[in-house]
Amino acid sequence: MGTYTIKLPDVGEGVAEAELVEWHVKIGDPVQEDMILAAVMTDKATVDVPSPVEGTVKWLGGEVGDTLAVGSALVKLDVTGEGGTNEPDKDPSEGTEKTGDESPATPKTGASDVDDGKAASRSPGRPAEKAAARPTTSPGAAGGGLPRKPGEKPLASPAVRRRAMEAGVDLRRVAGSGPAGRISQTDLDGYLDGGAAPSAGRGLVADTAVTDVRIVGLRRKIAEKMALAKSRIAHITYVEEIDVEALEELRAALNRDRHEGQGEGRPKLTLLPFLMRAMVTAIRDQPALNALYDDEAGILHQHGGVHIGIAAQTDAGLVVPVVRHAEARDIWDCAAEVARLGEAAKAGSAKREELSGSTITITSLGALGGIATTPVINHPEVAIVGVNKMEVRPVWDGNRFIPRKRMNLSSSFDHRVIDGWDAARFVQRIKALLENPAMIFVEEGR
Repeated sequence: MGTYTIKLPDVGEGVAEAELVEWHVKIGDPVQEDMILAAVMTDKATVDVPSPVEGTVKWLGGEVGDTLAVGSALVKLDVTGEGGTNEPDKDPSEGTEKTGDESPATPKTGASDVDDGKAASRSPGRPAEKAAARPTTSPGAAGGGLPRKPGEKPLASPAVRRRAMEAGVDLRRVAGSGPAGRISQTDLDGYLDGGAAPSAGRGLVADTAVTDVRIVGLRRKIAEKMALAKSRIAHITYVEEIDVEALEELRAALNRDRHEGQGEGRPKLTLLPFLMRAMVTAIRDQPALNALYDDEAGILHQHGGVHIGIAAQTDAGLVVPVVRHAEARDIWDCAAEVARLGEAAKAGSAKREELSGSTITITSLGALGGIATTPVINHPEVAIVGVNKMEVRPVWDGNRFIPRKRMNLSSSFDHRVIDGWDAARFVQRIKALLENPAMIFVEEGR
């Protein structure tokens, strides 16, 4: 009987320590060769530590949450055979014997795998040679078939399962090299590196083509703008649900009048002109939202004119034509300008000055708008209002559920200069106006 020390292995290039995140054994547990003992985490990945020998756990080198140095003692096992040491395990500072009932000693470092300087080559079954012989990719994976029978549950540690889930890997398709087909981090690495081929049959063919697309022109400008915004602006996103039943009824009635000739010459109304006029009113009470922030000079430039950018998708990419002086336009004038600029942007004929100079932006994906989004602010502005899709939702009226047209506004703000309270107040003011659209026309007359 002797003691075999398993040390924290080198878990990555340039990694000197790792955090102990999970124990799979406790003192007194029997251990089989290749059985996972613990999981440790570096700043790059979670790594399972297997046992190279059989034995019984007599000592654990720390608690979950501890940080251990590479090469320090992780687990000590009682082992049998010529590889075990016959000398008692000594405390490095006191020289006294250590047992499984005592507190873990300060982890030791060193090059040997066996206490008291015994060579690793004398350990049971020569684990060093066995470890070197283990496959680095999932065995049998290259054959194209599934590594286990249908319905058979794959064996893997929680750390391996978590990493597979994050990578979108079905562990049933990964062959394990451990006991009973247990899947290790190495097996998963092999699968992710291309060691596993898709199963053959069903007429499906793997597509290994890679197409390189150079990011140039407008797409490159968009990428630079987005990167600048995310790196410079501390975003906060506020999502609120709006009841647009009354607004849609009013909009339909106004468009019907236009079609019947009573509103001849007026443009067709969409949701955007109503939202723009609501924003103008809300900005009147909170001018800091209609501003450009010069963070290098530490100056917030509040504008009197409300120049609303309307993010528009074109074949060339995202552009933001600007409706200037929305505060001086009524709802039909806003609608006409949005339509004109939208057509120019899609045709590629918009002028440079029509695509710049906004002080606040609206973004909308229309019917694809989703339930909620997290819009990126158009730097150096401090606010952007996102429109999500409109849909009929059940609403409780106190007695029963009734169908109502609802949509969400997802609005982002520069939290460096806009507090959450002010952001919420701004959106709530817009909500009140959209839910009572007649008030928009009252505000226009003020």
